[in-house]
Amino acid sequence: MAAVLLFHAGRLDGGFLGVDLFFVLSGFLITGLLLGEAADKGRIALASFWWRRVRRLMPALICVVVVVLLATWAWGGPTLLRFALDDTPWVGAQSVNWHYIGEQIGYWDGSGTRVFAHLWSIGVEWQFYLVWPLIVAVAARGRYAQPVVASLAGAGALVSLLLTVWLGTAVDTTRAYEGTDTRAAALLLGALAATAPLRALARRVPRRAADLMCLGIACALAVAWTVTGGERSPLLFKGGLFLHSLAAAVLIALLTHVPGTYAARVAGSRLPRGLGALSYSLYLWHWPVYLLLLPRLSGVAWLGDWGATIIAIAVSLAAAALTKAGVEDPVRFRKGWARGRRGAVAVALAALAAAVLWATVPEPVTGAGTVDVEQLR
Repeated sequence: MAAVLLFHAGRLDGGFLGVDLFFVLSGFLITGLLLGEAADKGRIALASFWWRRVRRLMPALICVVVVVLLATWAWGGPTLLRFALDDTPWVGAQSVNWHYIGEQIGYWDGSGTRVFAHLWSIGVEWQFYLVWPLIVAVAARGRYAQPVVASLAGAGALVSLLLTVWLGTAVDTTRAYEGTDTRAAALLLGALAATAPLRALARRVPRRAADLMCLGIACALAVAWTVTGGERSPLLFKGGLFLHSLAAAVLIALLTHVPGTYAARVAGSRLPRGLGALSYSLYLWHWPVYLLLLPRLSGVAWLGDWGATIIAIAVSLAAAALTKAGVEDPVRFRKGWARGRRGAVAVALAALAAAVLWATVPEPVTGAGTVDVEQLR
C-alpha cells in the first residue's frame, strides 16, 4: 500500500507493483479460507462465502462512491465529474476494469482524470471471488483436494502468463495490465502458496535460511519497485510481472509456513498489522483524495511536492480510519449501529442513495475545466 501511495503521487516509479503483491496475498488468504472450510466441514458453503465478501468489502466501497461523487460535484470540475458519472455504474457492477479496456481508456495515460480509475483492481478481485471459489468447491470434494487445487492454480497461473506475454505486445498495454485473465497469475500464485503441497515444501526450509530468503526477497521487491518504469520497462509484460508475483508468493509462503522466523515476527508486529487493517479503505480513498486535493496543494509554494504528498496521504489515512471504525467494522462484525439486520439494511439504503445520486447529478457541460495530470505523475 505504501508503494501504491507513492506511485500515484509520482514518487516511486514501480510502486504499482504493490498491487501485484496485494493480489498474491489475496489469492493466498481466500484459498486458505476455502480449503480450511472444506477440510473442516467437508464442503464449501459458497453463498455464505460470497455474503461474507459482500459484508467485508461493499460498505466501505459504497461509502467512498457516495462521498467522492459529492466531492467531485462540488470541487472536481466538469471533466472529473463527467468521467465519474460515466464510471460509477461499472464500479457498482464490479467490472470497471473491462469498461476501461472496452472503451480503450489507457491505464498509463488516462487515469489522471478519473476518480475511480484505481478501482480496476477491486473489479479484478471481485471477479476472482466469483469464479475461483466455484472451482475450489468442486476440486475440494475429492480425496486429493489439496494437490488438485495446487495443480489447477499452477496451471492457471501459467496460462495467465502466456496471455500476458501475448497481449503485452500491444502499443497500449492496458488490456494486459487490467484484464482479469492476465492478472489471474498473481492471484493464482497466491492460491498455490496456500495449498498443502506448498506448505509442506516451505516447512522443509530451516528457520535461519527462511529469514535470509525473506530478507533477500523483500530487498529484491523493493529494488523492483524503485527501478521499474511502468509500461516503459521492456520485461514487464514478458514475464516480469509473473516473476514479481512468484517472488511475492514465495515470501508469503515462507512467512506463514516456516514457524518461528524473525521475519514473520516483524511482519506480524503491531504497526504493520494496524496499518494493514486500514489498507482496504486506504486504497479506496487515496486516489480520489489525490485528484481532488493535490492540484490545490500544488499552489502552496512553501509546502513543496513532498509536503503536498504527505498531507494527501495523511488525509487518506484519516478517511480510512474513520471508514474502518464507522462503517467497515460495524457491518463486518455486526456491532454498534449495525447490530442484527440494521447493517444490511443500512448498506442497501446507502447503495440506493448512491444510485439516486448518480441519476440526479446533472451532466456537466462538455469542454469545461480539466485536471493537470502531470502534477500527479
